[in-house]
Amino acid sequence: MHDFPHRYLVAASAASASDVSLAAADVPILRSDSPAEFGGPGDRWSPETLLVGSLADCFVLTFRGVAQASKLRWTDLRCVATGTLDRIDRVTQFTAFHLQAELTVPGGAVPALAELVLQKAERGCLIANSLKAPVALTTQIRSAVEALAAQECA
Repeated sequence: MHDFPHRYLVAASAASASDVSLAAADVPILRSDSPAEFGGPGDRWSPETLLVGSLADCFVLTFRGVAQASKLRWTDLRCVATGTLDRIDRVTQFTAFHLQAELTVPGGAVPALAELVLQKAERGCLIANSLKAPVALTTQIRSAVEALAAQECA
């Protein structure tokens, strides 16, 4: 890990009628456009979906680190993030975020430890900590046996 502060450089460029190209060192170029809600095509990443996606991504990555430090065994984590965009006093802004985490743990894992790790991941997520709007977390923890049974029933 590098000393703080960290700096991240991303360049955005576009012609008058084209996607926005987002470029950063050593990663593929990402194309974005306005979401359908703002008259865009709706088939590309947008600033709105990138923000909500970065929250989900950061939560999962933070969970990995906390789980490792806590010696929590786990097999799968799915996180669905939702962001609510609204107008408050004529200013468009995100007013709430919700993380729905579904964690699968192997048999014999302690559910209370799994819940604690999920909560610590939400509190430690740097994106969640950088947002103005509140972030709510709901969790579902199931054993690998339950997950397998659910797949067989589907």
